[in-house]
Amino acid sequence: MTNAAPACPETPAQDDEPAPSTHEATRATAGERDASAEPVAEAATSPAEPADEPPTKAAAPPTEPRAEPAAKPATEPPAEPAAPPAKPAPAPAPAPPLAPVPAPAPSPLAEPGDARTQGEGPGRGASRWLRLGVPVVVLLAVVGATVQLVRPLPAPELRPALAPAYTFAGGTLEMPWPGEGQGAVEVDGVGVVGTYGDGRPAPIASVAKVMTAYVVLEGHPLTGDGTGPDITVDAAAEKEGRNASESRVPVAKGEKYSEKDMLRMLMLPSANNVARLLARWDSGSQDRFVDKMNDTARRLGMSDTTYTDPSGLDAATVSTAVDQVKLAKAAMREEVFREIVDSAHVTLPGSAGTITNSNSILSLPGVNGVKTGSSTPAGANLLWSADTVVDGRRHRVVGMVMGVRKGATLREKLGLAIGTYSRGLIEAAQKGVTSATVVEKGDVVGYVDDGLGGRTAVVATEGLRAVGWPGLKVRPRLTAGGETIPRSARAGTVVGEVSAGGARVAVALRDDLVEPGAGDRLVRLG
Repeated sequence: MTNAAPACPETPAQDDEPAPSTHEATRATAGERDASAEPVAEAATSPAEPADEPPTKAAAPPTEPRAEPAAKPATEPPAEPAAPPAKPAPAPAPAPPLAPVPAPAPSPLAEPGDARTQGEGPGRGASRWLRLGVPVVVLLAVVGATVQLVRPLPAPELRPALAPAYTFAGGTLEMPWPGEGQGAVEVDGVGVVGTYGDGRPAPIASVAKVMTAYVVLEGHPLTGDGTGPDITVDAAAEKEGRNASESRVPVAKGEKYSEKDMLRMLMLPSANNVARLLARWDSGSQDRFVDKMNDTARRLGMSDTTYTDPSGLDAATVSTAVDQVKLAKAAMREEVFREIVDSAHVTLPGSAGTITNSNSILSLPGVNGVKTGSSTPAGANLLWSADTVVDGRRHRVVGMVMGVRKGATLREKLGLAIGTYSRGLIEAAQKGVTSATVVEKGDVVGYVDDGLGGRTAVVATEGLRAVGWPGLKVRPRLTAGGETIPRSARAGTVVGEVSAGGARVAVALRDDLVEPGAGDRLVRLG
């Protein structure tokens, strides 16, 4: 191979197509000569390129030649000597496949869901949401747990888990109900033994004085040996005391009697003049006092009762046997009232003298009240109370017989109402009332519910013997009995009582009562 000739000076183009320079021609000749030889391996040559294309040398991009003035044509630098031909080299091994270029990390300021700008797919978006969501979930869980732990615990409650109602053996209690009028018998604190008659409101005559006494004692209570304030007899009471057509007690204007003595005159000989005097003394007028009587009746649930006067002489004062039994139960709980109506006679100072109780049934065993009442519109009536002893304990039986019209005179009618009808009912009730064990000692009668699903059984501390009569159904009732249910307590702690048939016994925890733990507090829903 010979060295290339020196390049000729470049001359300005004279035709439309410029002639190639000597240097370019020399490079072309060398290229043709090298193409006929063994190809030299170059690292940049791809095996996939055609073999007939000459290899190219990496070079900087060509620059445009700067034009020189025509008077001084530039000369091209001498060409470098051609390199000697290289020895043939073995064919290069195929290049390994290129590893995939990872996508650029998304900009933290880009929108989360814009895959085109972030270069991320759905999986990367979900992963990002997961990274953001986990701390939020953890925070919410911590806050929720804290709230659950510090929330106040619900108050423990005593809940029943009692057996079905107990029925007293012996069939049914047979009562000698009268064939006229109406009546009712009830064991106080246990239930109604029975009723008879149509139960419609009817005149009650002097039985109305029970409400008069009850209202006075509510407004001016008496206890123990107290006799209350003195009450002065007015002219009206003196005048009415001389009226032989109605029951009364002779009194003189200006006389003073204690409240208790006035009540004795009201209830024993059934003095109408004293009833009106007490009404004026208590309320200023009879009308206002009658309003009190009716208000009290409504409060006691006496829905079929209407009072129009304090004595009962007015036939418009009406009631029922059932309503009057309700009143008798309330009045007989007053100590002074019980003492008065259980008195056969008493001697008073002044014009009153000795007064006698018109209720002759007081001579029967156990009978202790309460009031007779008779008039032509009302017939004969008796509201009565009697005790019966069961298992060594006294129980009050209250009854009413009203509307007795058999007999030629009011005295005969009253004698029938007292000595026959009422006496028969009293004796039957006293004989028929009995007792039975309805809960055994140690029986589970309920449980303490801690409000979070925890239950602790409560048991009867002793056997419960209920009062009743043949055929009566009683259902034990579980109550707190004024006790405060604790959140935690030892077994045996009294937490309430179970009652039935007028009897009651304490109930206690069978096991230790434990306050709800953290786990129960966390999972509570309410």
